Amino acid sequence: MSPVYDRVALIGLGLIASSMFWAIKRAGLAGEVTGYARSEATRDTARRIGLCDRVCDSAAEAAQGADLVVLCVPVGAMAAVAEEIGPVLKPGATVSDVGSVKRHVIDAVGPHIPEGVHFVPAHPLAGTEHSGPESGFAELFDNRWCLIVPVEGSDPAAVTRLRTFWEGIGSNVDEMEADHHDLVLAVTSHVPHAIAYTMVGVADHLRRVTESEVIKYSAAGFRDFTRIAASDPTMWRDVFLTNREATLDILGRFAEELFVLQRAIRMGDEKYLFDYFTRTRAIRRGIIQAGQDTAAPDFGRSKVKP
Repeated sequence: MSPVYDRVALIGLGLIASSMFWAIKRAGLAGEVTGYARSEATRDTARRIGLCDRVCDSAAEAAQGADLVVLCVPVGAMAAVAEEIGPVLKPGATVSDVGSVKRHVIDAVGPHIPEGVHFVPAHPLAGTEHSGPESGFAELFDNRWCLIVPVEGSDPAAVTRLRTFWEGIGSNVDEMEADHHDLVLAVTSHVPHAIAYTMVGVADHLRRVTESEVIKYSAAGFRDFTRIAASDPTMWRDVFLTNREATLDILGRFAEELFVLQRAIRMGDEKYLFDYFTRTRAIRRGIIQAGQDTAAPDFGRSKVKP
């Protein structure tokens, strides 16, 4: 595939950015990829493993002259990064991001994007519980969805170009409005993570179950909770604080569902429980049929690199 952008800058060099780099190189989507990470240790690691063609010592240096700049930092840090790189952005360049909250990112980053530069937020729905520059791999985005969230006045050509880029990386691409995106992600990602963190916290505080028993006798359900709860704490702190309204809305609905389920268990309502579990089981089958997971006992994760 021919390059979509001459130069791409990745600001933040964790799992997503490192996977993007390897996917970009696999498909030949850019002539050069520059990168920057706030931590000197992370920059040293990136240089050692050949992550990015050029690792820079400031976000501004990495962004200067780039045709596409992708903010791969926690949502809470994006405003400061955008403010730093704003003055050096190339006219006609596109600034995008990979944050899992979109309204906050638009409000935080938008004011720092100069006239003549395109701002096209995006969110690749892919990840693992691992983080850091050495955790990335080119296949992370294959057959996963990337949601592009154009802002008011987004240039259609810039949106199309970014779509081509993400398709080249391996993603299925769709477009979505920001507030709807945040509600959808509250259902599919943010609240499930909150529940996983809570369940692991319950096990930690339930003194009648010792830590050794929790670890030794973990069944698949609890193991999956711990996998999710092992995700990057800085990122998830920012997600919950910046998508507060949608998360609280869905958590409220979850509490209502949980109360009804609790009552059915207490009352021994066999029919309700069977029907309820049958409906929810169908959602799992739908995810498998859509190609977003497999029915394998290991949940298709055996090939995920550490």
